[in-house]
Amino acid sequence: MSPSLRAFLVVLGLLVAASCALVFALACSKGESDAAYAPGLGEIMTLNQIRHAKLWWAAQAGNWPLAEYEVNELEEGFKDAVHFHPTHKTSPVSLAEVIPVMTSGPMRSLRSAIEAKDVVRFAEAFDSLTKACNSCHQATNFGFNVVTRPTGNTFLHQNFAPPPKEN
Repeated sequence: MSPSLRAFLVVLGLLVAASCALVFALACSKGESDAAYAPGLGEIMTLNQIRHAKLWWAAQAGNWPLAEYEVNELEEGFKDAVHFHPTHKTSPVSLAEVIPVMTSGPMRSLRSAIEAKDVVRFAEAFDSLTKACNSCHQATNFGFNVVTRPTGNTFLHQNFAPPPKEN
């Protein structure tokens, strides 16, 4: 990676972190506690999109502990979406109803494939989850947001290889 790209990524990361801190500081300065802050559905789902991609790269590298971590984080994100946004804008269906129904089966399959360390079953389960995400987007009037299997690793600052075995 070129030094200029690395510097850009570092600056971008710092800007994102600063933006989050500013939002929190503004909320607190208005007398609101951190308990009053509810992340937007876009923020929750953007984080889930990152987790979705990292889950893929972790499994492709055979880093099953990281894959397990990312699937747990992904599930937590789905729960946050349901908790903070049980209904949303013009969606004709409740997110609290549709997200668990569409994701629970694929998430179980992912967990099973990760536990078995089976990259073929993992890819099938991952594609099933991706299809479920797109079906949910269709059902909730967000069909313009199409999720795909990652084709290029955009996390150039993370090593997805499993950690070396301890002796």
